[in-house]
Amino acid sequence: MKKKYAILVLLIIICLSLRAQTPFSAVANPNEKVTYHNPVIPGFFSDPSVCRVGDDYYLVNSTFEYFPGVPVFHSKDLVNWELIGYCIDRATQLPKGLNIFATTIRYHNGTFYMITTNIGGEGNFYVTATNPAGPWSDPIFTQVQGIDPDLFFDEDGKVYVISSTFELHEIDLKTGKFLSEGRTVWNGIGGRYAEGPHIYKKDGFYYLMAAEGGTEEAHSETIARSKNIWGPYNSNPANPILTHVNAAGQGNPIQGVGHADIINAHDGSWWIVFHGYRSNGDGTHHVLGRETCLAPVSWPKNGWPVVNGNGTVTIDMTCPTLPLKPVAEKPARTEFDTDKPGLEWNYMRYPVTENYSLTTRKGFLRLIGSEQTIEDQKSPTFIGRRIQDMNFTATSQMEFNPSKSNEEAGMTILNNGAHFDLLVKQLNGKRVLICRLRFGNIIHDSEEITLKSGPVKLMIKGERSNFSFCYAQGNEAMKEVQKVASKFLSSETVGGFTGVYVGLYATGNGKKCSASADYDWFEYVKQ
Repeated sequence: MKKKYAILVLLIIICLSLRAQTPFSAVANPNEKVTYHNPVIPGFFSDPSVCRVGDDYYLVNSTFEYFPGVPVFHSKDLVNWELIGYCIDRATQLPKGLNIFATTIRYHNGTFYMITTNIGGEGNFYVTATNPAGPWSDPIFTQVQGIDPDLFFDEDGKVYVISSTFELHEIDLKTGKFLSEGRTVWNGIGGRYAEGPHIYKKDGFYYLMAAEGGTEEAHSETIARSKNIWGPYNSNPANPILTHVNAAGQGNPIQGVGHADIINAHDGSWWIVFHGYRSNGDGTHHVLGRETCLAPVSWPKNGWPVVNGNGTVTIDMTCPTLPLKPVAEKPARTEFDTDKPGLEWNYMRYPVTENYSLTTRKGFLRLIGSEQTIEDQKSPTFIGRRIQDMNFTATSQMEFNPSKSNEEAGMTILNNGAHFDLLVKQLNGKRVLICRLRFGNIIHDSEEITLKSGPVKLMIKGERSNFSFCYAQGNEAMKEVQKVASKFLSSETVGGFTGVYVGLYATGNGKKCSASADYDWFEYVKQ
């Protein structure tokens, strides 16, 4: 009987395995050693672009409304990355405000160039630096139309710019002015929302690669080439070279792959960086944003680039890598004992600096709420960091004693203006804690919890498909106040192009606060 049962189980496993595979599936060898994991930069780090200087690699991402803008990462192996600075770190660079779309980073003759689009502001521009960690220059604006511009430095010294319109111009780097009339050199392969073009030169061919299909499930990467930079460009008959919108990518834990940049490593190998997103567990919603991933590229002489064998990628990669050189892990706890926050911290648009202090009370971050609230999306008193894991805890200890009913402070988790708050406020003469959930115009408040005097610990816990909101005072254990499905903060629900942030905030809800909120520490732990 046991033998028959074992045979039945084996047959079921074989059938399920065969059902999961298609003739287009990449068949993994279970005996191969996993060499690295995707995403290589987890969390909302979308639209990656990469360049190389010797055996050093530098990567940038889009940041939209968050400041500082355009993070710069450094790596020695393309797998392990360290955040070293930002291209947009002062409001005077973009005084009309910032909404940074996709970026391109290039290096030429001792200078780094980062070119991008500021939506709703001055349009397309580039900044330069001799040290990628900064400082970066003030912008040089250009009349390039479209979004996601790219700079290409040709061997003859000429420099070209191209954007999502596929209109090519020769450009004067000193002024940003065109040196030629524009010419549309390609139209893609017919996918919607073309974006993120890049030009490369190899074996006498100019290759033009771009993303098509929109940045959701239909995302893909396509490529064309020409012997002349002005075209005509002929599309790769095997397009797209990277996508999961097919049988081979169906059911993959990473979806929406695209918006890529190719790099020739110092050992001669070829690689591609791109973004994709991971579901929160239900297969249809993602909260972490579009994350930076990596895959090997085979690019034979006079041939077309092939990504990871069949144009799909996995979380567990088994390909050979450059010699791995891990970077030191950052401490989980921020003690707020320095005069400025760490590089992982961001504001929502430009901060009103007088509402933040790391020096007024030594060892504490002090926040003073303005009249702005988080949903106003102007310049609320908020400082936060990206969530980078499905399962995490974010914890802080706060001292806040409001005397007015309009004043509140606490911890929040947010995406594209939607947010869930674990807050402290004054109500009927008592200091209370509430978990407030916002679903568009609908607001749900948890039961009010009367607090004792003294500090309160606030915790938001990620449990893949849920967020839990907890609190404690003194030596008490954490108590759960509210639990909510994470899909209600997903990009599919609230829209936008970013991912979820967790952070600290204060607001006077229409008036400036007289009470300050002091945070002793903040801790983010992957579970």
